[in-house]
Amino acid sequence: MIDPETYEDFDERPTFNEEIDTHAIEASIRAMLEAFGENPDREGLQNTPKRVARMYPELLSGYRTDVEKLVNGAIFNVGYDDMVIVRDIEYFSLCEHHMLPFMGRAHVAYIPNKRVIGLSKIPRVVDMFARRLQVQERMTRQIADFINDLLKPQGVGVVVEGLHLCAMMRGVKKHDARMTTSSMLGTFRKSINTRQEFLDHLNRGAEPLRI
Repeated sequence: MIDPETYEDFDERPTFNEEIDTHAIEASIRAMLEAFGENPDREGLQNTPKRVARMYPELLSGYRTDVEKLVNGAIFNVGYDDMVIVRDIEYFSLCEHHMLPFMGRAHVAYIPNKRVIGLSKIPRVVDMFARRLQVQERMTRQIADFINDLLKPQGVGVVVEGLHLCAMMRGVKKHDARMTTSSMLGTFRKSINTRQEFLDHLNRGAEPLRI
């Protein structure tokens, strides 16, 4: 059972089962502290293994998100086919190579084919794929494919910007380097004008990513 104190708003918690072995995580973190040369029994670290073990079910909740509950019937029939854009969706994820965070903004657009999805659901879709061990390239395509399969729109465009701590605090240590990935499906891939309209919207009022 997940402790309600893990979430500020427990009613809005992600849906996940108990597949994550928090006891194994707790034991592993204690072993890591000892491997670092630390004393896991000193005051500041006594509860660290438990805190970390409670953290991972939240950070990796995307594996266990119930898609039906996420969508919750919020798909509506419409008679228009103008571009829908939800931009500047903040996300936080964990790089699968070093398990360090990467974070940034996702921008999602689609052209309806008689159906649209509720506005709040698109950020939830982004979170579903971000809250996993990820690489940004794959996450971008997963978001696009999910919306494409769900709505069968005329086209989907997804652009994701990310700042990666694995490149900022280790390795090359390039603090201002950011990564941009995109996935264009349907009309967004076939039509230069459609793709450019989407990108032009993103350029308006865009500010650089910051931590």
